[in-house]
Formats: sequence, C-alpha cells, structure tokens
Amino acid sequence: MNSNERIVVGMSGGVDSAVAALLLRRAGFDVHGLYMSNWDDDDSYCTGAQDFQDARASAHELGIPLHRVSFADDSRARVFEYFLTEYRAGRSPNPDVLCNREIKF
Repeated sequence: MNSNERIVVGMSGGVDSAVAALLLRRAGFDVHGLYMSNWDDDDSYCTGAQDFQDARASAHELGIPLHRVSFADDSRARVFEYFLTEYRAGRSPNPDVLCNREIKF
C-alpha cells in the first residue's frame, strides 16, 4: 500500500468509525478523520458536543488528524425545513433519507 494515499473517514464518535480508521491506518493509509456537525448545539438535548469529544478522543488515540466541518446551515435549509413543512401538512417524513441524499452523500 502507498502510505501517501490519503483516506478520509467520517468519524461519528462511535466504535464503527474508529475501528474503520484503525484498520485503514494499519493498512498503511494516511488517514484523516472528518466530523460532520449537522446541528447547532444550543440545547442540552443534542449529543453533538459529546459525539465530537468522543471522535476527537478516538482520533487522538489513533494518531490521526480530525477535521470538523459544520453543515448546520445546509442541514437546516435542505432537510429540517422540509421535515417541518411535511409534518405540518400531516405527513410523517423521514429526514434521514433526505439527509443522506442532500448532506452526507
């Protein structure tokens, strides 16, 4: 494997993404972690701040850089507003489907 080949791994703060980063690093890749902030943490109900701390701890333990990118404005405009509109219309939308298409992939 070419150790100059960079791989970016989405780091959620969970075990799966940390193990994926570990395995890629062991395989010789130049691994960088990416944490996507999709919501503003203005209240105590959102676990985003703790998720980021967990992702940062995993990245530190693995010896890889972690980059944090905010998609909060895009997420609100392209996913959450749609969810609210549909919900007000009496429908039960699934925001995850739209988030996957509009934000994550």
